[in-house]
Amino acid sequence: MRIDVLTLFPEMCESVFGTSILGKAREKGIVALNAVNFRDFSGNKHNSVDDTPYGGGGGMVLKPDPIFAAVEHVLEMSSSPVKPRIILMCPQGKTYNQKIAEELAQESHLIFICGHYEGYDERIREHLVTDELSMGDYVLTGGELPALTVIDSLVRLQPGALGNETSAITDSFSTGLLEYPHYTRPAEFRGWKVPDILLSGHHANIEVWRREQALQRTLERRPDLLETAELTKKDLKALEILKKNSPA
Repeated sequence: MRIDVLTLFPEMCESVFGTSILGKAREKGIVALNAVNFRDFSGNKHNSVDDTPYGGGGGMVLKPDPIFAAVEHVLEMSSSPVKPRIILMCPQGKTYNQKIAEELAQESHLIFICGHYEGYDERIREHLVTDELSMGDYVLTGGELPALTVIDSLVRLQPGALGNETSAITDSFSTGLLEYPHYTRPAEFRGWKVPDILLSGHHANIEVWRREQALQRTLERRPDLLETAELTKKDLKALEILKKNSPA
């Protein structure tokens, strides 16, 4: 997988690309991560990439020419026959979730555009990008942090990126539910004990307990997820019991 990030702050991206799971995946050759400063494609002596909006108004708007030129440069450098998904990080985009992560993780090449200032020239949206993504209903200074968040969620889904290949499968949202609680040594800490079932060694019963815990946690914290989660008849029966026993 190749991921290119168009940004005015490549050093911000590179500091993340070299650490933790991203850094290890990069070293292993699982993913190629590149930060491209689109100011290098400004095409003017002042290296400006923004201008005042037509029609008046406050703030500055990112110009289309440096963005288009930077994307074209990336495409030329990659020389891949596969057309990449070009993603604009934007508050007006589709709210990002695990389902989108699993879809994008199948792509071989992604380009992220991280803006600043008041916004983007509309021609970037209309004639360049394939996707617009938002991290939620709030505003940040730029698109770098959202893009890095998305990239982290994608890389960890790549085969070989995680030490334990089942980790990504059992994460919250991957199954449509929140994840069950985890415990480790010591078995008792300050009087708080690990549930006996986890110490029993009976793996079938442990799996049943974990599924029930995931259902209960989702019911309590994110009941909206239950509307779209893939639930078995056993899950539905367990939910009925949980609802009856839950405090009013």
